Amino acid sequence: MKLRIRGDSIRLRLTQGEVAALAEGGIVEESTGFGDARFSYAITFGGVSLAAKLAGARIEVSVPADVGRAWAVGDTVGIEGVQPAGEGRTLRILVEKDFACLTTRPHEDDADAFPNPNTTC
Repeated sequence: MKLRIRGDSIRLRLTQGEVAALAEGGIVEESTGFGDARFSYAITFGGVSLAAKLAGARIEVSVPADVGRAWAVGDTVGIEGVQPAGEGRTLRILVEKDFACLTTRPHEDDADAFPNPNTTC
């Protein structure tokens, strides 16, 4: 699972195996070590709307189970929404299926990525 944070937006991109694991078990989680500390991020099925929360060094995005399961088995690429982020701001949340890159990049493994529907960049 890939995480991108940019300004007031967060995007998770999941491989085929991660989408299947999410549909089956209701959660997928990753973590990264920073010396003695760990940062983690997860996606879960639950709640009534697409939402994100931060607790300590963990970001958790929740997707309504019915929406998530339909996305997991369908052709829809992404699920997106916004939530209040305080002080009149909003957080844009996007969950997407991860497509294989069209060009080979060193140290990238696209073996489990979804087939890219495009043939050129």
